[in-house]
Amino acid sequence: MPPDLTDFTDQFVTLTPNQWLGIPVAIIAAVFLALGAQFQHRGVGRVEADTGEIDTSPGLSLRQILLLLARPSWVVGTLMLGLAVVLQLTSLYLAPIIVVQPLGAIALVITAVVNARVSKVKLDAKSIRAIAFCVGGVGLFVTVAAFTAKSSPINSAQLGVILALLGIITMGLSLAFAFLRDRFKAIVFILGAGVLYGFVATLAKVVIDRAKTGDFEWLTVTCIVALLAAAALGGYFVQNAYSSGPPDLVIAGLTVVDPIVAVTIGIVVLQEASGAPWFAAIAYIAAGMLAIYGVFQLSKHHPQAQR
Repeated sequence: MPPDLTDFTDQFVTLTPNQWLGIPVAIIAAVFLALGAQFQHRGVGRVEADTGEIDTSPGLSLRQILLLLARPSWVVGTLMLGLAVVLQLTSLYLAPIIVVQPLGAIALVITAVVNARVSKVKLDAKSIRAIAFCVGGVGLFVTVAAFTAKSSPINSAQLGVILALLGIITMGLSLAFAFLRDRFKAIVFILGAGVLYGFVATLAKVVIDRAKTGDFEWLTVTCIVALLAAAALGGYFVQNAYSSGPPDLVIAGLTVVDPIVAVTIGIVVLQEASGAPWFAAIAYIAAGMLAIYGVFQLSKHHPQAQR
C-alpha cells in the first residue's frame, strides 16, 4: 500500500472513542446549520416585507439589522446557528479536521429539501445537478487532501502569514462593499462569506490546538480577535445573501467555499501537500472548479434565484 494511503488509513484506525464521537457531533451540527439558515432566511424576508425595502438596496440597512433582533424566526435561527458553531468547534476539538470537514456538505442537502417544502418551490433538474456538483466537488477536494496532505502544527511565522492574508482580504471586502455595493449580488455575498469563514475555521482550529497545549499568549489572543472580526463581517454578508437569494444557495456557497479555502491555506501556507504526487494538484484544481461551478449554476438556475 502506498505510504500516503497508509498514513491516511492509520489516522482512522488510531482514532480514539472520543475522536470517533466527533463524527456524529459534526453531523448534528450540519442539521442545525441547515435549520438555522432556513429560519434566518425567513426572518430576513419578513423584515424586508414589513419595511417595504425589498430589492431597493443590495445591502441590509442598519434599521433592518436592528429589526431582525425583534423577529422571532430570525432569533431562533441565530440560536440554532450558534449551537451549530459550538458543535462544529466541539467536533474539531474531538477529531482531525479532515475527518469532520466534509460532513458540512450534509447541510446543503438538508437545506435544499427543507426549503423546497417550506417555500413550495420544487427544485428542477438543473438545480439538483448543481447541488450534486457542489457536494461531489467539495467531497472530492477534501478527500484528495486527506490522502495527500499531512497535518502539522502551525508555527508563529505561518500564523502571521494567515493573519496578514485575512487582514488584506477583510479590508478588501469591506472597501468593495462600501463603494461597490450597488453591484453586489447574492453570489458575491456568498463567496465573500465563504472565504471569511474558511479563515475562521482555520483560526478556530489553531486556538483549539493552542488551548490544548496551554500555549496561550498574545498571538493566540490576536487569533481570537481576528476570528471574531471575520465571523462578524461574514455573518453580515450571509444576512445580505439571504435578502437576495434562497437559503440553500447560501449554504451551498458556505459549505463549498469554506472547506476549499481552509484546505488551500493548509496547502499553500502550511505546505501540508508538499510531498503530494503531481496528479494530486490536478485533482485539487478539478474538484475545486467542479464545486465552484455548482455554486454558480445553483445561483443561475435555482427557481427562487430566477425570481
